[in-house]
Amino acid sequence: MNSDKKVPSTKKVSESNRRHYKYRSNTCLNCKQPLDLTDVYCSYCSQLNSTKQLSLKDFFSEFFNSIVSYDSRLRFTISDLLFRPGTITRRYVEGKRLRYANPFRFFLSVSIIYFLLNGIINTFISPEDYNGIVQTTNEPTSGVRYSIGDKNFVPDEIEEPKDETAITPIDSVATEIDVRTKDTTKLKVEQKEPLQLLSEEELDTLHWAKRNIKRFIFYQEFYEKTKIKEVQVALDSLNHSNNRINRWTYQKGQVFERIRDKPTAFANYMMGKVPFFLFFFTPVFAIFFWLIYSKKNYSYIEHMIFIFHIFSFLFIGLFIALIPDLLIGEEILMGILFTIIGPIYFYKALRNFYKQRRFVTILKFVFLNIVFGIGASVAAVIFFVITAAVY
Repeated sequence: MNSDKKVPSTKKVSESNRRHYKYRSNTCLNCKQPLDLTDVYCSYCSQLNSTKQLSLKDFFSEFFNSIVSYDSRLRFTISDLLFRPGTITRRYVEGKRLRYANPFRFFLSVSIIYFLLNGIINTFISPEDYNGIVQTTNEPTSGVRYSIGDKNFVPDEIEEPKDETAITPIDSVATEIDVRTKDTTKLKVEQKEPLQLLSEEELDTLHWAKRNIKRFIFYQEFYEKTKIKEVQVALDSLNHSNNRINRWTYQKGQVFERIRDKPTAFANYMMGKVPFFLFFFTPVFAIFFWLIYSKKNYSYIEHMIFIFHIFSFLFIGLFIALIPDLLIGEEILMGILFTIIGPIYFYKALRNFYKQRRFVTILKFVFLNIVFGIGASVAAVIFFVITAAVY
C-alpha cells in the first residue's frame, strides 16, 4: 500500500485526537488485518485505526461512546418489542441485526434486572406494605400442638431437647401449672404414628429408584421426630452406613424444614433462578414451533429467537407494572398483563412473524398455549426439586 496516498478531505479533527491521520497505521493492532491509511476503522473487526497511546480523555471518550452506541440498540429493541410484536424477530432473522441487542443476552439481562429489583423491594418493604411480594404468616408451622377440651393452642416457645442424641418420645403427656389456682392441668399431645425403622438391608432389597425415595422419606421423618442435626449421630442411631449417599440424603431431608420455617427466603432464592429456568426451557418449547411451522423454512434457532423475544416482552411488562402495583398495593397491572395483554401480544407476534391466515394462527395459538401450560408445569416441578436439592 502506498503510504503517500492523498487522504480525502474530511471533517477536521484536532492533532491530539486519536482519529487524526498522523496516528493511522497500515495494520490493525487488534486483528493484524492490512489497512489503508484512509481507513478510520478496520474493515474486519471494526476497531479504530489508531496507534496513539490512551490518555484519560481518550479512555472516557471511548467509554461514553460505547454507552451511547449500546443505548441506541437498547432503545430500538425495547421500542420494537413493545409496539411491534413479531416484527422485531422477522427483521432480526432477515439480517437487520446491528439495530437490535442480541436476543439471548437481552432476555437474560432484562429478566435478571427485574428479579434484582423485586428482591430489593422485598428486602426493604415489609409484607404489610406490599401485597405483591411473597408473604408468610406469623403463625407457627411446626412444633407440638396442645389441646384443652375444645380449645387448641401452640406454645410460644417449645424447648428443644438439650441432648440431640436423645430421640424425642412420640407419645407423651405434658403438664402445666395454672399460676392463679396452682392446679395442674393435663395437656394431651396430638398422637402421631410411630416411626417404623428401616434397616439398610431392607432398603437394599428395593429397586434403585424406590430405594432412594424410601430412604429420603425415612430420613426426613426421622429428622422431624428427633431433630437430630448431626448427620453422623443420626446415622449411628439408625445403624446406617456413614457413606456419601446417606449423608447427602439425610442433609437434604432437613431442607423441607428450612423451607417450611422460612418460605420467603426459599421463594426469593427460587425466583432468582427463574431466568435460567426459562433460558433452558426455551429450547424444549422451540421444538413445537419447529414442528408446526416446518413449512416456513425457519431454522430451529430462529424459532428460539422468537420465543426469547416473547419472554423479553413479558419481563419488560413486569418491570413496567412493578412500581405502579407497589403503589396501588395490588397486582392489578400484572394480572392484566398475563390475562389480556400477554395473550393478545403472543397472537399478534405469531401473525406478524409467521405470516399465516388468522384461523390457522388461532389454532396454533391455542395448541402452543396448551403445550406451554403442560410443559411449564412439568418443568416447574423438576425445577423446584432441583432448586430444593441445591438449597
